[in-house]
Amino acid sequence: MIEMAEFLHYGVIVATVAITVIGVGIGGGIASQGAIAAINTQPSARSYVTRIAVLGMALLDTAAILGIVVAIILFRNNTIPHAYPTSIAELGIAFAICLPGFVIGLVSSFPVYTACLSVARQPFLSQKILRFMLITQTLIQTPIIFGFIIALFINIQAAGVTTVAEGIQLMASGLCMGLGSIGPAIGMAQFAKTACRGIGINRNAYSRILTFTFLSEAIIETPIIFSLLIAGLIITSPIASHDPLLTSIAFISAALATGLGTMGPGISSGKIASASCKEITHNPELYGTLSRASLFGTSLIDTCAIYALLISIMLIVWI
Repeated sequence: MIEMAEFLHYGVIVATVAITVIGVGIGGGIASQGAIAAINTQPSARSYVTRIAVLGMALLDTAAILGIVVAIILFRNNTIPHAYPTSIAELGIAFAICLPGFVIGLVSSFPVYTACLSVARQPFLSQKILRFMLITQTLIQTPIIFGFIIALFINIQAAGVTTVAEGIQLMASGLCMGLGSIGPAIGMAQFAKTACRGIGINRNAYSRILTFTFLSEAIIETPIIFSLLIAGLIITSPIASHDPLLTSIAFISAALATGLGTMGPGISSGKIASASCKEITHNPELYGTLSRASLFGTSLIDTCAIYALLISIMLIVWI
């Protein structure tokens, strides 16, 4: 058991760095590809394109930086003897960081790629495009920030874990946060990509697209808040002394219900918002009608995530 505990501990350290870096590395390549294509299209705008690419890739590194920070924190725990339950708990840290880190590192490149091409079409609008890209990039980083918070909580409590049930409890919390970040992150990135492209096509629609972006991104990332809530409930909920195994199963079930239940709504909300943003680009005078229809549709889709949230709460509270 001691050898397995050490293996899991060092495996989590490696995974938090390696998996996040893979996503960020692929994303950086996609962003660079967009910058090269933009410069080839509009050589006179190379300074603006380079600035957008550099700043965009700097934000791409957020996931990798947080992964390295968590790995350093775990590495400093090497002086503590690692029991098997503690190592199980640390798997939750891997889930909370690696899953959103890989996905966000990859999809965050979408708005950078499109923003570079938009500057090639509208070089005089480069400052507005840059600000818009930075706003959307910052919003896309939300899941990895939440994952980092949950990872810190797990790390604090992992040292006091003495039973396998307690280890599974913390692992389930990280699993919930990690899985729950995937769908909304993809949805937000898809929308940001469409919005950046829209500004490059019709600069007169900038103000309407910006307003629509704040509203849409807020709704798309709502399931992430649900995941954070359930992850927090799992960490703080007591384990039933009469049947700890059943409690552990309930925690994992709740994590899967919310984590998987947010994937579809997150991706679908992003697709609906992207379709509406595309139409606003070509018909800004229809902004009111299109935005209301989009917000209504995404709100209905988010009810699916609410159903998953309710089931998770029932599993945690009533079992």
